[in-house]
Order: sequence, then C-alpha cells, then structure tokens
Amino acid sequence: MAVDIRLATARKRVPLPADVGKHLVSPGDTITTDTGFMRGHGTYMEDEKLIASVAGAVERVNKLICVKPLQTRYNGEVGDVVVGRITEVQQKRWKVETNSRLDSVLLLSSVNLPGGELRRRSAEDELMMRDYLQEGDLISAEVQAVFSDGALSLHTRSLKYGKLGQGTVVQVSPSLVKRRKTHFHNLPCGAAIILGNNGYIWIYPIMEQKDDEAGGFVTNLEPVPLSDREVISRLRNCIIALNVHKMLLYDTSVLYCYESSLHQQIKDILKPEIMEEIVMETRQRLIDQEG
Repeated sequence: MAVDIRLATARKRVPLPADVGKHLVSPGDTITTDTGFMRGHGTYMEDEKLIASVAGAVERVNKLICVKPLQTRYNGEVGDVVVGRITEVQQKRWKVETNSRLDSVLLLSSVNLPGGELRRRSAEDELMMRDYLQEGDLISAEVQAVFSDGALSLHTRSLKYGKLGQGTVVQVSPSLVKRRKTHFHNLPCGAAIILGNNGYIWIYPIMEQKDDEAGGFVTNLEPVPLSDREVISRLRNCIIALNVHKMLLYDTSVLYCYESSLHQQIKDILKPEIMEEIVMETRQRLIDQEG
C-alpha cells in the first residue's frame, strides 16, 4: 500500500502587486461617513453613513461607491460569452442553466437553422427542436438581452457558438473570469478553452475544421487520442488550482500555470502543497511580465 509522506519545506516569498491591497468589507462595516458619495450596489445608507450589505471589495467610480461580492451568482451583461446546459425544451424556446439566479432563455428564433438558412421559423422547426438541442446538452452562447427580473436571453447566431461536443467543463467563481475581447482560445499546448463569463469553462481538443452545414448542432464523436485527454486533464487541474487560490482566469494565466505544472504528474497537481507551488510560480511569472 503506497503512502504519501509530506516533509516540511521552506516556501518562497513572492512580492504581491500593488493592487492586491484592496479595501475589503463585511456586511455592516461602515465604508464612509462622507455624504458626497452616491450609493451603489451592495451598500445602504443608515444614520448618514454608507454601510456594506455584502462581503467584498469596495470599488469607486468617481462619486459612485459599490461593493463587488467575492462569491456570488453570475450577473449577466449584454455581450457576455456563456457556457450553459439545456434543462428544458418549451414552446419555441429552450431553458438554459447558466449559473445565474434564474434560468436563461434561448429562443428558437435566436439559433442558426441547419444549413444556415435565413427564414421565418415554422411549425416544423418547432417540432424538430429536440433534434437540435435536448435536455442535458451543453452549449456556448452570447447574452443578447437582460430582462427586468435579471433573466438572460441568449443567442447562438454566430457559427462559433452552438452545441458543444467532446471535452470537459469546469465550474469556477464568475468573479475570477477576466473580461477580454475574446473568450475562445486555442492554446499552444494542444487544447482549446472557452472561458465563460458565467464561471463555466469548457476545455476541448482542437479538431480539424469541418464544413458548417449542420449550423452548429452536430458534434464530432470521433475517439480523442490519449495525449489530448492528458492535456485536457492537466488544464482542468490547473484551472481548479487557480480557482482555489483566487487568481484571475484568462488565456495567459492558464497557459503559465500549465507550463509550471509540466514537471508534476497530472494527479499530483491537486495536492495542496504542489498546488500552492505551481500557483506561486504562475503569479511570479505574471508579475514579471507586467513589470
């Protein structure tokens, strides 16, 4: 029977960037007594004092003060890229679970028809909805609108969105996914990732380009080579390590973490001391790159 024995080691000290020392508050803490500030999300006024209603970091934009929660459900914005799972097929729409407070809606009129046809949706299309997407399917989509109750309306009209095939999904905190111009990345290590703003990250092998006659509904079910599966597994464990240590997730940080983990076995990445060593090395590389 194999036994893991952990020995004490001296840890390297990594200087933290200047913006780490944020003003953190917990519910009930007084943020300011100055009456010249405007009240934003996560705050309330009491006895002419601005008080935090959630635990998080204080953010100031000119005269507006708000508190950004450290852990929260996903609050969608128009243009966000999300990864979600179909939970229900309804009349002319699908319900999608996107890690937000309410299920999101994907209308039949907001998806590409097979073959890329441009026409009005008919009763035949409505009858074939379950052939396009059914319960349990994973999709990538873009937020088209936000309803008054906070529910999201999605669309998959671009060919880069649609049904997801073979790969693995990792759930992280939505606040850790850095907003970038693009959230679809082909990494040089041999895999691709979709960094969903809602905290769902899809990791999948880079397949050869095929014709898009299916409109994003047919998935490639060819066997994935062992080497690709190992790369995907390593990326998954690296993303979990970055999430545990509350580091921002974007293409550069994920790639640096992957490179820092190459001298470790895939299963060892999730051991606490190895995880900390890999993340500290990643953080140091990011600091060196910025400075």
